[in-house]
Formats: sequence, structure tokens, C-alpha cells
Amino acid sequence: MKKILLRIARWLRNLLLFLFVFSLFMVLLYKWVPVYTTPTMVQFQISQWTKNDKEKVEFYHKWMPLESISRNLQQAVVASEDNLFLLHSGIDYKAIEIARKEAERGRRLRGASTISQQTAKNVFLWQNRSWIRKGLETYFTFLIEFVWGKERIMEVYLNSIEMGNGIYGAEAVARRHFNKPASRLTAPEAALIAASLPNPKRFNSARPSAYMLKRQVQIMSLMDKIVPVNFDDKTKKEKASNPPQQKKRKSKSTKTKNK
Repeated sequence: MKKILLRIARWLRNLLLFLFVFSLFMVLLYKWVPVYTTPTMVQFQISQWTKNDKEKVEFYHKWMPLESISRNLQQAVVASEDNLFLLHSGIDYKAIEIARKEAERGRRLRGASTISQQTAKNVFLWQNRSWIRKGLETYFTFLIEFVWGKERIMEVYLNSIEMGNGIYGAEAVARRHFNKPASRLTAPEAALIAASLPNPKRFNSARPSAYMLKRQVQIMSLMDKIVPVNFDDKTKKEKASNPPQQKKRKSKSTKTKNK
């Protein structure tokens, strides 16, 4: 019996070691290699096999380097999805606490996942919710933050996230919904795309609803207020990591002359 238990323990140890090494290999690989497909994309394509021709939705995806994606869209997704993207280490603990308190008050559940967490989930994991997946998501989030850095995370995020029904990535949605390359997206168009991200199957940036138009205005307002997303400008990076502090006003003191 002991021998059987030892064999099982060794097998589990070897399996965990293999999975750990494999995860490191994939993260290192994707630091330089374009992510042409993800588990989410594969899951979508498999789901189309069981549908008839009328129900099928075409799949669109094209990888583009970050320099070929409008900075308007980079600014818009940060304004909409993750205001503190340039500041946190992968997880926004304040947003999690706010979401928890709102849930306790019985309010509508709000997402607290950062862009880094969404990227980790989309590229390496499945979509179904579970504590196991959430734990792995946290592991991959810290891993890509350490290995990739913010610029690469943004590049992979904008190329892998679903931005429409069967539409994945900035270039695909720009071509399908606005008939232009992602590099030429305007601020209003970028804000509409960002407004669709909570549920891109329901919200269509090509045919925005009244709710989406309202969100567009809110996102555009935030785009002007948050730190500019500019990975080429070292000065702006320093400003992001060291937000300006308000100077304390010195109280004026009246001096009395001794006669």
C-alpha cells in the first residue's frame, strides 16, 4: 500500500513540476512570439461546429504590433477597464474591496479584474468561473507582470480580447466595424470599442445603443484625466509611478517689530 501511495505522490510531484516548467516556457515564449490563438478563440471555433449555417458566426482575428494600434484605443481601454494599469503590480486590491462592499450591499456585481488579469485568463486559461481558475489566473498575472512588463501585456491584451461576436483583437474590430486599420482609430471610435468590452456579444460598437453612447462620453472624459498611456515616453512613465502630490500651503505669519 505504501509503495502505491509513494508512486502516486511521485506522479503528482512530476506532473506539478511539468506544469510549472511548461507554464514558464509558454510565458517566456509569448514574451516575443505573437499570440495567434488562445483557449478562448479555440472554444469559440469549436462551438461553431455544432451550429447550422444560419447560426454560425465568422471568426476574425489578425495580430498587429502595438505600434500599429492607435494610442486612442490604448488610452480608452485603460480608462474603461483599468484606470491604475500603469501603477499596480497586476491586481487592483482597491477595486476588489469596492466590488466586495457593493456586493454585500446587494448591488449589481461589478468586475474588478485588471487588464493584466484579463490577459492572463484569455491567453492561458479557460473562461468558466471557479476558484481553481482564479488561483491560476493570479499566478499567471504575477508571472506576466514580472516577465512581460506593461507594454507587452497591453500588446497581447489588444490582440487577444474579444471585441465583438467572433471578433478578436483591435485590427479585426477596426476593419469589421469601422472599415479602417487599428492604427487610424479615432478617440470616439476607441471609446465605443472600450464600451463594448464588458459584453462584446451583446454590445456592438458598429451599432451602439443609447447605453453605449452614454458610456462613450464617460470613457472619453476619463481618457483626458488619467495618465497618458505612452510606453515610449520615459517621462510619462515616471509621472505614472510618481503621481503629483498637492503642495501644502504655508500659512502666512505676521511679523511684529520690536521697538
